[in-house]
Amino acid sequence: MLLGFLEYERATLAWKCSGLGAASLRTTLGPSPMTLAGMLKHLARVEDYWFSYALHARDTAVPWNTVDWKADPDWDWRSAAHDSPEQLFALWRDAAERSRTLVAQALTDGDLGQRARRTWPDGQPPNLRCILVTVIDEYARHNGHADLIRESVDGMTGQ
Repeated sequence: MLLGFLEYERATLAWKCSGLGAASLRTTLGPSPMTLAGMLKHLARVEDYWFSYALHARDTAVPWNTVDWKADPDWDWRSAAHDSPEQLFALWRDAAERSRTLVAQALTDGDLGQRARRTWPDGQPPNLRCILVTVIDEYARHNGHADLIRESVDGMTGQ
């Protein structure tokens, strides 16, 4: 069920960002600098962070390992303005595909209660169930933002 909800949220983001050019993907709404382009890049980072880095304790990969996150904590959001729609979709789709593979691998080794290899700041490792819910929540929150931005771009609304 959790994997189904995650796929639903991924599909929603893909739909909200589909068919738009670079200018539309860079549209902001109101005082927020948030864009659909930034969401694609940010959610690619979320996918890689939780499923590769946290769950499997793999080293951070390009482009995430090239950033000083303490100096520029919003790099993923901000730098997306310099990427083409093709680059953004490829980055996001590749991250989601890696995540699917890593979750499937984890599930061959155990169940949703298995612990991540990296820990929270309090020293406790989250389990796979918690990671899935966290990523679903991140998508759901940003898909709400995507609804508003997409409607402001071309009036398209819906799931």
